[in-house]
Amino acid sequence: MTTQANAMANHWWWRPGWQVGRRFYTWHLTFEEQPDVRRLVSAYRDALLGLDGLDPIPDRWLHLTMQGMGFVGEIDERDVTSIVDAARTRLAKVPAFDVRFRAPVVTPEAVETFAEPSEPVVAVRQAIRAAIGDVLPEVPESADGFKPHVSVAYSSSDGPATPIVETIAATDVPPATARITSTELIVLHRDNRMYEWEPFARVPLG
Repeated sequence: MTTQANAMANHWWWRPGWQVGRRFYTWHLTFEEQPDVRRLVSAYRDALLGLDGLDPIPDRWLHLTMQGMGFVGEIDERDVTSIVDAARTRLAKVPAFDVRFRAPVVTPEAVETFAEPSEPVVAVRQAIRAAIGDVLPEVPESADGFKPHVSVAYSSSDGPATPIVETIAATDVPPATARITSTELIVLHRDNRMYEWEPFARVPLG
């Protein structure tokens, strides 16, 4: 189980390679057609509204980060298309599944609700990584340490976590269930202190 953070740090520092205007190919689960997940997130967003130092994530940009591939311009789009084709083949063997989300946890840079069980999500990521390996000589990002989650809000400043932890503990919201039938390759940016994207390809599960 993830331990609640004691302090918050600003999530929006510029990670290596990132700057305004850059775009990034990455695989996500998205939640446009998951009203139960939106219900859960909305309830905790509302509860956290009075607290400073948080950027709540609108329904439109709710996501579960799966696997990055590389910056636009640094990976050939023909390779991107080949990876999508390989992913279609591999993900056709991964069955659709249900996943549950409960009360969020405060981590150092975000408020996050973790997927239960995690194993089916990990299986999707492993298939995506294998598809990338079918095309590229090296698969970016580590295969280890993946903890599938959906963020409710990002921390926008340094400060204590206690008010956030206490607010969540005082908010009682029934768990949410999502039926995962596909994953999506998107073109992501963070120009506006939010992760926003355009879709590139949606790949169904088996």
